[in-house]
Amino acid sequence: MSRTLIIAEAGVNHNGSVDTACALVDAAFEAAADVVKFQTFRADQLATGAAPKAAYQERQTRSGGAQRDMLAALELDAQAHARIHKHCRTRGIEFLSTAFDDASLDLLLALDMARYKIPSGELTNLPMLRRLGALGKPLILSTGMATLGDIEAALQAVVAAGTTLADITVLQCTTDYPAAMDDVNLRAMQTIATAFGVAVGFSDHTAGIEASVAAVALGATVIEKHLTLDRTMTGPDHAASLEPDAFTAMVAAIRNVERALGNGRKVPTVREAANRVAARKSIVAARPIPVGAVLGAADLNVKRPGSGLSPMRWDEVVGSTTRRAYDTDDLIEL
Repeated sequence: MSRTLIIAEAGVNHNGSVDTACALVDAAFEAAADVVKFQTFRADQLATGAAPKAAYQERQTRSGGAQRDMLAALELDAQAHARIHKHCRTRGIEFLSTAFDDASLDLLLALDMARYKIPSGELTNLPMLRRLGALGKPLILSTGMATLGDIEAALQAVVAAGTTLADITVLQCTTDYPAAMDDVNLRAMQTIATAFGVAVGFSDHTAGIEASVAAVALGATVIEKHLTLDRTMTGPDHAASLEPDAFTAMVAAIRNVERALGNGRKVPTVREAANRVAARKSIVAARPIPVGAVLGAADLNVKRPGSGLSPMRWDEVVGSTTRRAYDTDDLIEL
């Protein structure tokens, strides 16, 4: 049974508070996520003063203003990262964060993460792709807003920089918060896997858990889902996030789906085998039959239990001679 890597995307749902960030770590651990992920950036390096907010950011922050001003309120400095990273170690959950600029990547490199993540917005950032590809560490690429051509170019860049395809997982993603089910397109995972020969997963921005659970059934090896302490909080991503109870339910559903997928070999299970006698049928006498009789179809019936001759041996029985007498419903013997 393969195990899906489940990433709790805390992102910027801490709203700039380190205490809230640590509470999100606790919630991710208690929900049995494998990884808790944040976002690392310097607002002045990420966006110009003229960069507008996305429509969903306008809706969720309930205010106007520039994107950079919104981002500045959500920054976490190096000291905050160190505290969160330490808290992750204490709780026993993997820390991960995405870097959106060179200085932020330098900060994360000092934390020596087990893997790195390229968010959808950085998929066309060639200098960043080259830096991350040169690390030679497991790499996750999100593909919101991307075409197959964008994905191909990004993969070429990171592979040329030194990361092998075997160390890359590409996530199907829809950059909208929350994303509509009609826009999720889970089958794109299979298209990506076929086109590039990479492991695939799903970064889920829908409001529920169904898409993530279905993605695992379709072959996702990584699931990333936003986690919040309260969906009603003001902030760009809360509305597309799960609260702790729902996240816990999603993890449990994914683990059940993993178990249900099995190994693909079609053989009876141990429990099934025990039910054969009760559920299958045998060839039985349809009426009293004397010893030495030549059996015809009218002498025979097929009934439970399945402890006698299988009905698949019907043609062997018809025309055979009885070696003993039978009462109605007796199991026929050869």
